[in-house]
Amino acid sequence: MEKWMQEYGLGRAKQEKGLFASLFILQNRLQTAFDKEQGELTLKQFMLLVMARQAQMHGESPTFMELGRMLGCSRQNIKKLAALLQKNGFVELRANAADPRACAIVPTPKTEQFLADYAHVHEEKLHLLFADYSDKQLSLFYECMMKLYEGTGRIEAGGKEMQQ
Repeated sequence: MEKWMQEYGLGRAKQEKGLFASLFILQNRLQTAFDKEQGELTLKQFMLLVMARQAQMHGESPTFMELGRMLGCSRQNIKKLAALLQKNGFVELRANAADPRACAIVPTPKTEQFLADYAHVHEEKLHLLFADYSDKQLSLFYECMMKLYEGTGRIEAGGKEMQQ
């Protein structure tokens, strides 16, 4: 892997390809590592719970469509994840107040307990993941990730410049 990354570090076009491939590979590796450790929930289910809980803390009950947009997956994918979470008592599915045809995901007390119990493990993993970064590097990396979201938005918009 290191030899491959050195080869792709030569020139902008190769760096773009190397970074894109690395993002894909890292996503798979992170998902595998977290899924192995987390046990009861997959990383995707965990992220869905975190996003639904964050929305709930702001007085919102996100729909399948809204959570799909936030997490970068389809409404159908969210529906499948939510059905498993509901079956295991982590969420309730309710008609959305703004649009009764839409289904909202509402975390249950089991979610709160799970997240409280798992918080220290998650923090330890994040510290391991970012241990080699100085505060300045981490801040720069965060800024670069935000730019990746902008680029992803342009791709999703069909290659058109994003409107401000």
